[in-house]
Amino acid sequence: MLTETSLSIWGWGSLGIVLSLITFGPFVIFYLAFYILCFVGGGFVVTLLFGKTNSEKYLEQCEHSFLPPTSTGIPKCLEEMKREARTIKIDRRLTGANIIDEPLQQVIQFSLRDYVQYWYYTLSDDESFLLEIRQTLQNALIQFATRSKEIDWQPYFTTRIVDDFGTHLRVFRKAQQKITEKDDQVTGTAEDLVDTFFEVEVEMEKDVCRDLVCTSPKDEEGFLRDLCEVLLYLLLPPGDFQNKTMRYFVREILAQGILLPLINQLSDPDYINQYVIWMIRESNCNYEAFMNIIKLSDNIGELEAVRDKAAEELQYLRSLDTAGDDINTIKNQINSLLFVKKVCDSRIQRLQSGKEINTVKLAANFGKLCTVPLDSILVDNVALQFFMDYMQQTGGQAHLFFWMTVEGYRVTAQQQLEVLLSRQKDGKHQTNQTKGLLRAAAVGIYEQYLSEKASPRVTVDDYLVAKLADTLNHEDPTPEIFDDIQRKVYELMLRDERFYPSFRQNALYVRMLAELDMLKDPSFRGSDDGDGESFNGSPTGSINLSLDDLSSVSSDDLVQLHAYISDTVYADYDPYAVAGVCNDHGKTYALYAITVHRRNLNSEEMWKTYRRYSDFHDFHMRITEQFENLSSILKLPGKKTFNNMDRDFLEKRKKDLNAYLQLLLTPEMMKASPALAHYVYDFLENKAYSKGKGDFARKMPPLIPKTDSDPEHCRVSAQLDDTVDDNIPLRVMLLLMDEVFDLKERNQWLRRNIKNLLQQLIRATYGDTINRKIVDHVDWMTSPEQVADLVKRFRDAIWPNGILAETVPCRDKAIRMRTRIAGKTKLLSIMPDELKHIIGAETTRKGILRVFEMFQHNQLNRRMVYVFLEGFLETLFPQYKFRELFNKLHSRSKQMQKYKQKLQTSQAPSLQKR
Repeated sequence: MLTETSLSIWGWGSLGIVLSLITFGPFVIFYLAFYILCFVGGGFVVTLLFGKTNSEKYLEQCEHSFLPPTSTGIPKCLEEMKREARTIKIDRRLTGANIIDEPLQQVIQFSLRDYVQYWYYTLSDDESFLLEIRQTLQNALIQFATRSKEIDWQPYFTTRIVDDFGTHLRVFRKAQQKITEKDDQVTGTAEDLVDTFFEVEVEMEKDVCRDLVCTSPKDEEGFLRDLCEVLLYLLLPPGDFQNKTMRYFVREILAQGILLPLINQLSDPDYINQYVIWMIRESNCNYEAFMNIIKLSDNIGELEAVRDKAAEELQYLRSLDTAGDDINTIKNQINSLLFVKKVCDSRIQRLQSGKEINTVKLAANFGKLCTVPLDSILVDNVALQFFMDYMQQTGGQAHLFFWMTVEGYRVTAQQQLEVLLSRQKDGKHQTNQTKGLLRAAAVGIYEQYLSEKASPRVTVDDYLVAKLADTLNHEDPTPEIFDDIQRKVYELMLRDERFYPSFRQNALYVRMLAELDMLKDPSFRGSDDGDGESFNGSPTGSINLSLDDLSSVSSDDLVQLHAYISDTVYADYDPYAVAGVCNDHGKTYALYAITVHRRNLNSEEMWKTYRRYSDFHDFHMRITEQFENLSSILKLPGKKTFNNMDRDFLEKRKKDLNAYLQLLLTPEMMKASPALAHYVYDFLENKAYSKGKGDFARKMPPLIPKTDSDPEHCRVSAQLDDTVDDNIPLRVMLLLMDEVFDLKERNQWLRRNIKNLLQQLIRATYGDTINRKIVDHVDWMTSPEQVADLVKRFRDAIWPNGILAETVPCRDKAIRMRTRIAGKTKLLSIMPDELKHIIGAETTRKGILRVFEMFQHNQLNRRMVYVFLEGFLETLFPQYKFRELFNKLHSRSKQMQKYKQKLQTSQAPSLQKR
């Protein structure tokens, strides 16, 4: 049965296949397979779509059931992108001064064009992003300009910058000294000097060192980015600052596009040298200064550059075909060039062999020294200081000081007697007082140098001393009263082997000749002023005794004085005004009216007298010098350099001066110093007050005020007295001069001469209006015209002709070396002869070359630029703790870490003992 069934299936199947082949042809099998495949594939697709739909529905249900709702930020962002761009209006006003705004707008435009647009347009054509950046920059500039207008820039320009420069110079000088102390035979390399410089900076600053910022480009860029970030935080609105993308763009433009190129240019030694030459372009180069620079140069590169240029010029001159008078001119030029080339070759050989010759030592050992007479030494400022040092070493200073003091007494006595004669002609009689002062001065000299109690005592013939004592007791002193003894002292210094003869064999004498530029010149070159006369009228330029200071006159009568200053009332120049701001020949000052009551046993008087603050200050200096105990009791109100005509300030000063007067006039004060009454009465008397101190002496405190810390290990400003702020710029100038010429080791007599020099220069240039000139100059520097000029210079330097300046190729080394020689020659050529006569030619050269050498190191120049920038920001934002911020930014300094470790090591033993 099964067999029949299987046969029937195969039979029918075979029949179907045969009929299909006959009907559809041989491809029917392929069609059938295709139809089956399509059926299976369609079923699979339908199943897949159905499953996907069901899965999405299920996931959506899960999302709504278990997950929080999605953020709407992305849809909103897409909506904003689909909208049409809004038109952003840019207000081109920045500072309120159109003369400044115009170049500033150009700087902004050029910055965006060269640092943003060139790559942004490859990504998008949308202008809104660029406009937003421009608006952000303008907002920052507006805030900066507004803040700048609120700041008083006078202290920064007159004190802070000078202090920073002086401190930088002090660090450099100490670094040079350290290098020299390490090894006197080998000259330290530039890298050694830079490392030592930052070591000294840590020792001086204590809490900051800028070595990483100045020596590592990567750290410098990071510092500028951090600094710009802080500035944007202070200057931008909160909304703009929170926009990180915008903030980063602006930060990079400021740091990399503006600040860094500017710092690179300002710290480039070659740029500084060219700028120095341009600044003094009006002065002509001096041949003598040029040859001195060649002979003093210790840089082989400089000498080779000059030698090669001389050889090139020689080759050119020898190739010329000339005749007649031109031949002599060319021969002279050839000879000069040959001499320069020979000097350069000789100097190079010495430096390469390491056999540097010390001119002073050579002259002392082998040279034939010229003779400077003693009388010439005594009237020359530079020579006298060396002779003074020698006399102190040998114990003969009393003889020299006696001679100088008598010279000062003679000049002062002659002046006083001339004044006395003129007053007698006018009917005024003050003979006894003047003669009393002269007698007190003469007795003071006798007691200090000639009496048995004098220590040390001037040794002269006893009969001359006895004769002088008898004259002082029975006759009125004259200017010539000490002449006989002075001649004896002069002969003693001249002939005694201990003094002048031995001085000529001493190294100090050779150093004196070097300072006078006389090691090769057999003739003595004195002052251009003729007989060596100094600025104060004394032939020695040294000690002028003040007769007021030497006198000690007691009061004749016991009187009671009461005085007070009336209320301040502003008035025109009127000597009878109660108190007022007066203008006399263009000079403005405050005038105080003092009401004085004088009582004695039989009568009572009252009057008014008028005094300026300078009168009070002069009076205070006189009494505190005469009565030293008063300096710790009486405190005169401090001066104010600028804006000292302000109503509130004058009112406060009046109260302080009243308090000063009341303390001065207390009975206890008068009893403690009986002789004080004479000075007080003279000051309060109804007459014009005669100042006992000169203007310069009143205005200038001691050159180097006392300080608890070592002045060599602190900033220049640390040596200023904070209680007296008048003429601080001039005081810093004196300290700066001390740093430039390294005068700390010189005697105080030299310092007084320097003060006299500055006194004459200041009076000749500005008279008594120095502070007003400073105020006017600072106002001019910060005026819109000057600020606009600075912005234009910056624009033209970075974008000359509106095109971004290409990186300036480094000039050839030989050209840079010759520029250095030219710069040093120019600086030496403009030094005034008066300065050389005061501190010496050698000291002047060393000081100028030290300053020039300081600018020849890129890393050190960067440090100075950053110090100026930090001071600028501290002044601009006084309410923020920028000093602490800078200390943190510089905290990764390697030198700072070494210094802290050194401190910890030094403090460890003391901690262990505890």
